[in-house]
Amino acid sequence: MSVEYRADQVGSFLRSKELLDARRADPPNPERLREVEDRSILGILAKQKELGFDIFTDGEFRRSNFMGDFTDAVEGFDFGDGLPRKWDTAAPSGPTLGRGRVAGVVVEKLRAVRPLTGHELPFLKQHSPGAIKMTLPSATQFPAISYKRGRSEKAYPTYSAMLWDIVEIMKTEMKRLAAEGVKYIQIDAPRYSYFMDPKWREWVRTEMQLEPEAWFEESIRADNACFEAARRPGVTLAIHLCRGNSQSHWYAEGGYDAIAEKMFGTLAVDRFLLEYDDARSGTFEPLRFIPKNKIAVLGLISSKRPELESGDTLVARIKEASQYLPLDNLTLSPQCGFASVMQGNLISEQQQWAKLKLVVDTARSVWG
Repeated sequence: MSVEYRADQVGSFLRSKELLDARRADPPNPERLREVEDRSILGILAKQKELGFDIFTDGEFRRSNFMGDFTDAVEGFDFGDGLPRKWDTAAPSGPTLGRGRVAGVVVEKLRAVRPLTGHELPFLKQHSPGAIKMTLPSATQFPAISYKRGRSEKAYPTYSAMLWDIVEIMKTEMKRLAAEGVKYIQIDAPRYSYFMDPKWREWVRTEMQLEPEAWFEESIRADNACFEAARRPGVTLAIHLCRGNSQSHWYAEGGYDAIAEKMFGTLAVDRFLLEYDDARSGTFEPLRFIPKNKIAVLGLISSKRPELESGDTLVARIKEASQYLPLDNLTLSPQCGFASVMQGNLISEQQQWAKLKLVVDTARSVWG
């Protein structure tokens, strides 16, 4: 099997203080922000090339968080009203973007006022030294975090009605990206963790008042509709299955076992980016359900902790995973992005680049 991108990455990188300050400026200075973004993106494109990557992202530097491309381009959210939650791994208490932040609530029919990544792609196409990866939030991200009873019903009577309107917006964007020559399109999908973690599965049942298994199946249908819109020869379609990533915190635990057979067997993707950085991720056994024509991207390197992993340990873990899925069907990446929210995880840029270098070096040692 000929496999591209043995050394992969999830998408986001740590922002410099200069970039953070430019984004937080009061009053806003769009011209200054754009200049700093451009210069910062050129720097990380060069760094990715230096490290030996074959796929390039802009680090999500033009976003405030991993789904900012959607929320900035779509009208219908009220960001003055939200659903707060602290990131507490002990028990769920409601959804949010991250520690100390709230998600906007949908109060009107959602409508894209511009292409979601229209402010990102032209610069990347002009300056990327190789194939481009573009990331988008899953349509399934928003019903759980942006539907508030008493406010959202006037726009959407049900979670499902909201979900399928978002699917139409995402289909348009993914079709456009594929048509414009983007080689790698990745959906970031944290909400599948609700079906892996028993406490969050119960939250779906009691708080959302949905049957978890039925909502899980509908989520797969929704994401598949988006992937179908982008499917064309030469385009890699991927999904990153996340358990939460905000300033080195997470919200869900548990292996993929509870959903592996249905999820891996029915999601219409080429690559599954999977979190396997610590014990909360479970075992490699669920990999046996991944079809032999698809790729598992093993997220063995933590983007949350500063300590650099051992190359020998990574090689041993890849060998262990190959007991369940052939080595040729495996690739390597960090477990998540380094800055799913713009504040970033609690590591340094130097530590980030050391981890990414380890991804490339380990991939070369294993696959050549």
